[in-house]
Order: sequence, then C-alpha cells, then structure tokens
Amino acid sequence: MLIALLHSPLTGPAAWEPVAASLRRRGLRVVAPTLVEAFDADPPYHRAIAGRVGRQIAEAGPDGPVTLVAHSGAGALLPAIAAAVPQVEGAVFVDALLPHPGRNWFATVPPEMREHLKGLVDGDRLPRWSDWFPPEVIEGLLPDPEQRRRFIGELPRTPLAYFEETAPSPESWPPRRCAYVRLSDGYRDEEAEASRLGWPVRRLDGDHLSIMTRPEAVAEILDGQVNDRW
Repeated sequence: MLIALLHSPLTGPAAWEPVAASLRRRGLRVVAPTLVEAFDADPPYHRAIAGRVGRQIAEAGPDGPVTLVAHSGAGALLPAIAAAVPQVEGAVFVDALLPHPGRNWFATVPPEMREHLKGLVDGDRLPRWSDWFPPEVIEGLLPDPEQRRRFIGELPRTPLAYFEETAPSPESWPPRRCAYVRLSDGYRDEEAEASRLGWPVRRLDGDHLSIMTRPEAVAEILDGQVNDRW
C-alpha cells in the first residue's frame, strides 16, 4: 500500500512533511506530491493537477494499491486525481472539503466569503492563503517561527480561474473505502455528510494545521485507517 498525502492547492507540500516522516517511521510507504507547479500550466486546472500528481505517484510506487489522503481544499480534487491514478483503493479526507462535481469552488462557500476573496484578487490571482487573515491567525496555528516561515514561504498565489472552474465528474469515483478525519470545528458539516454517507469518521481535538503541529496523532489515525483498524 502506498499512501499519497495531498496538500491543499492553497498551501505547499511542507504541510504534510511531519506526518509523512511519522508514517515512514511506522514502516509505511508514503509520497507527498506537490501541486504547486500545476498552476503554471493552462487550465483546466483539475486535469493539470491530476496529471501531475499521477506522475509523481507512479514514480514513487508504480505497482500496488494507493490510498489518497487529502487535506483542506485537496479533498475537492480527489475524484480527478483518482481517475489519473491506477489502483486507488481508498480516500481519506483530513479536515477537507468533500468533492463537488459539477460545481465550482465558489459555489461551496458563503456569498460573503466569495465576495471577500474576489476583492483580494491582484491581476488574475489571489494573494497567499496567509494573507487572507490577520497575521495573528497564522501565528496561532503555527507558533514555531521556523515552521511558520517555511510554510508561508511555500504558499502559492492560486489563479482565480481555479476557483471558478467546474469540478469534473469522473466515473471512477468513489473508491471502495472512504473515511473522514475532522481536526477543527470549521469542518463539522463535511464530517456530518461523511457520516451520512456511511463512512468511518474520526476526530482529533486540534485545529486545521494539526497535520503540522500534531503529526504523531494524525499519523496514528491514518495508520489505523490504512491498516483497517477503525
């Protein structure tokens, strides 16, 4: 089994590095693809991201089953990615959006957030995710200065067109096993929907970036899911 840790299109691969290291210490095979360069390609971005992730997963583990693990906005990308990756056996959403095929990202958020973000656009791109909030918000999530510096340094300026792009509806979705891990109160609705769908659900009393600040606890939950101990 290969575990593919997928970061949000608003962050960078450093977000998953602490969990990846913990999972590897447990003897698990892990890859943490980067999505960032996909936004240098032409749209449609879902296809560009899926193709890039598929190539990185193939290079890391060309044979055998794969479990996709998505954080935050990467959850909406899983159907497209699963269609580009052979032998996807499972998907785990970690404080993540659920797929919204046939709709764009802006259709999934309150109108006031949509208008706020459109007001932040500079050229054809949004500012870095850290600039969506007052500085103390990120400082509270990542109190370690070096970890915060590296995290912010990787944040992309995501094209506005990505948020306006309709998510595809691939026939290969969903995989055989899906599960949800909630880290913060902001994802209660997604957790409730996952439960309604009959997926296993786990909770960690933390915040949205607990994948960086509490990696051992997150890794333990993922290890249990991948090895069918939930």
